[in-house]
Amino acid sequence: MSEQQPVFYAKDDLEMKKAFQKAQQNFRYFWRELSWERRRIVPGLDVACVKIAFTQVVEGQEPLVEHMWVNDVVFDGETIRGVLLNEPNHVTHVQSGQTVVVPLSHVSDWLFAREGKTFGGFSIQAMRKEMSHEEREAHDDAWGFDFGDYNQVLVAAGQNEHPEYLEEHPMSVNMREKVSEFVKQYPNEVNLADEAGNTVLHREAIAGNKTPIEVFIEAGADIHAKNKLGKTAYDYAMEIGWPHLLPLLDPSAIK
Repeated sequence: MSEQQPVFYAKDDLEMKKAFQKAQQNFRYFWRELSWERRRIVPGLDVACVKIAFTQVVEGQEPLVEHMWVNDVVFDGETIRGVLLNEPNHVTHVQSGQTVVVPLSHVSDWLFAREGKTFGGFSIQAMRKEMSHEEREAHDDAWGFDFGDYNQVLVAAGQNEHPEYLEEHPMSVNMREKVSEFVKQYPNEVNLADEAGNTVLHREAIAGNKTPIEVFIEAGADIHAKNKLGKTAYDYAMEIGWPHLLPLLDPSAIK
């Protein structure tokens, strides 16, 4: 992805607003994929970036809103951190190459690509829908990716052939043995907290990974553990939208 891909500016367009909402609602799939990308020995993604709405208040004027892409994304369940790719055309409080930290509510899109095929890109597909065939071809050539059918925004590789992938990433399922080996070698890791107070259960819950959570709980991970914000892994599974994790992490359940 070029650092100077076209920038979309906010408009009072109902379809675009719906696209922004869907991107936020499905952001968990972006982070799930990125969480596994960082464990791969050989990288599998062509690109992984998030579009953020940057707002600047100017006295006597309507607030300026500019939507720009960030990469090197990190998500802790609360905020998104990344490096701004675009050089702003209107807002002046951020610049290309700057590290930015924003809440999930500022996300207006996300995109990752594998083997040239894209996932996410809700606002992109909304724009492609309004293009002529020739314009779509030129657009896709400029990006260098296959955006597919603008009527279907894919969020997970293989989801049409394997709808169960929408619940759990196949790498999550396949990693049971390796995770089991890890906890045998490093049993203290299952309840070790990072500087934010998050344990492996918090991090796996944020990413929606059921199988590792099962292994960690079997190894003695504490589902009652709270981070510095007072949140459990269950809280994040609930907030981010991973219902398949709730029965495993429910602190009120008898364990």
